[in-house]
Amino acid sequence: MTGSIPQLLHLKDLCQPKPERPGWSLTFGATCYDAAAVCLDDQNHPYRVPFQIDGIQETTVELQWNSIDDTVRRFNADQEVATEYGAYGIAALLMPYLTGLTIIERSIKGKGFGFDFWLGSIDNPDTLFQRKARLEVSGIRNGSDSIVQSRVKMKLEQISPSDTLSPGYVCIVEFGTPRTRVIEKCKK
Repeated sequence: MTGSIPQLLHLKDLCQPKPERPGWSLTFGATCYDAAAVCLDDQNHPYRVPFQIDGIQETTVELQWNSIDDTVRRFNADQEVATEYGAYGIAALLMPYLTGLTIIERSIKGKGFGFDFWLGSIDNPDTLFQRKARLEVSGIRNGSDSIVQSRVKMKLEQISPSDTLSPGYVCIVEFGTPRTRVIEKCKK
């Protein structure tokens, strides 16, 4: 599946069963959908926007979502949480296409891992739920390229304590442009 990014990605796919996200909670997906839509709406984007991807692969896709109402806006009033959850959603949409890996498990906080999710291989159903890689996700509501790059550096350092476990990925989602940067860090 790596490298075959569809030209159009819809946020609603986060809350629908998809073969490329078998370990993803659809309930959490709906929360991430709402949060991402609020972040994009807050930046005055239309409901379909070019979304830049760079880092391990450089491309642009069309990202689409449905209109949101005041209830969704009020529930996502905490900008920090909405930005984080929205970034989780974007990462969950993109990682299977960029890496052939998908979110299979939430990482345990406080164990010194320094990352958000474990990724598994979608290309081999027999090993899908084996922890193949780590994923750290971060969201920025609106930031320059230097802010995105600074966050990449900070997150690469953050996941360093667990570098002996598996390869790692850092995914920074910036909603102002909008864009994402995905960087791979090899296992030590």
